Amino acid sequence: MENFVFNVPTKVYFGQGQIRHLPEALAPYGSKVLLVYGGGSIKKNGLYDQIYQVLADFEIVELPGVEPNPRIDTVRKGVDLCRKEAIEVVLAVGGGSTIDCAKAICAGVFYDGDPWDFTGDSSLITAALPLATILTLAATGSEMNAGGVLSNPATQEKLGFGNKILIPKVSILDPAYTYTVSKYQTAAGSADILSHLMEQYFDKTPGTEIQDHLAEGLMKTVIELLPVALAEADNYDARSNLMWASSWALNGLIGRGKSGAWSNHAMEHELSAYYDITHGVGLAILTPRWMMHVLNEETLPYFVRFGKNVWGLTGEDEVVAIGGIQKLYEFFVDCDIPMTLPQVGIDASKLAEMATQAVKHSTIATRAFVPLKETDVLAIFEASMEEMVF
Repeated sequence: MENFVFNVPTKVYFGQGQIRHLPEALAPYGSKVLLVYGGGSIKKNGLYDQIYQVLADFEIVELPGVEPNPRIDTVRKGVDLCRKEAIEVVLAVGGGSTIDCAKAICAGVFYDGDPWDFTGDSSLITAALPLATILTLAATGSEMNAGGVLSNPATQEKLGFGNKILIPKVSILDPAYTYTVSKYQTAAGSADILSHLMEQYFDKTPGTEIQDHLAEGLMKTVIELLPVALAEADNYDARSNLMWASSWALNGLIGRGKSGAWSNHAMEHELSAYYDITHGVGLAILTPRWMMHVLNEETLPYFVRFGKNVWGLTGEDEVVAIGGIQKLYEFFVDCDIPMTLPQVGIDASKLAEMATQAVKHSTIATRAFVPLKETDVLAIFEASMEEMVF
C-alpha cells in the first residue's frame, strides 16, 4: 500500500426528512444562494417546493437546466450569475452532473480565465464558493468528493477536474428522493457505482486488502439490491444502500493507497463527448469487453478473485475468471441496460478517432492496470458493437 492522505470533510445528513437541516447547514456560509438543478424533475417530485419552504429566510437565485453531461457553457452562465448576484453559497440539487457543474461554478467565480482551463490544470483552482448538495440520483459519488467532469461540445471533449477545496461542505442524502428515478437511470447509476469500484479494484498495487475487500462488499451490495430497487421503486432499504454505496465508492476510501489510471472512464468519456450518451450505460457496455481484452496470464489472479469473492464462483481459475466477466455482463442485461454501442446510437464511423482521443486525454497508455494503446482501445470499441458470446 502506498502512502496517502484521507480527509473527507463533508457533513452528511442521511435519511428521510433530513432537508429540515438545510437552513442550519447553509447559514454559516451566507444567505444568498445559487440553486443549481437539472431538467425540472425536482419540481415534479415536490423537492423544489420543499427547498423554498425550508429556505424561506434565504435569498435564492436559480440556475436550472444543467445537462446530463454538464456543459461548459452552463458553467460560464453560473459563474456570471454568481458574480452579478453576489452569491455566497451554491446549492446543487440533482445527480452527479448537477453537482459537477456546481463545483466548476464555485471555482470559476474566483478565476479570471475560462473555467474550461480547470480540465487541463486543476491547480488553477485556488478558491471556491462553499458548496452544498441534495442528492437525487445514486451514481457518481460527487456529493462526497473533490472531482468533476465537464463537456465541451465545441471541441467534442469530456474531461475531468478536481481540487480538495471543491469537496461539498454538506450533503443531504435522502433515499426517498430517488424513488421517482426511472428504472433506466437507476440501472445506469448503479452501473456507474460498480464501475467506480472496479476501476479501483483492478489495480496492481500490493498490500491493499482492506480497500479490495471493502470494494467487494460494496459491489455485492449493488448487485444484490439494484434488482430490488428496479422491482420496487420505493423500497427504502434498497434505495438507501445504493445511495450510500455511491458515496463510499468514490469518496477516496477505496482508492487511497493505490495508483493507476481509470481505463473504462477514459474510453467512455469519448463516447459521451461525441454522442452525449448516458455515462453509466457507456461504462456498462465497455467494462466486460475491457475485462476480456486485458485478461491474460498476468492478470488472471485478479479476475479469479473477482469471480470468487464477488460472484461466488468456484472451479478452475480460467473458468472462474471468465465466469465472473460473464456474470457481470448478464447482470447488466438482466437490468435492461443496452449492451452494444449501436443500441445507444453509435456506429463505427468515429471509433478510431475516439480511440485516439481516449489515449490522448488520459494516462491509460502508461499507468493503467493493463496499459492500452490506440489499437487496444479500438479493439474494445469494435468488440462493443456486437453482443458478447461466452
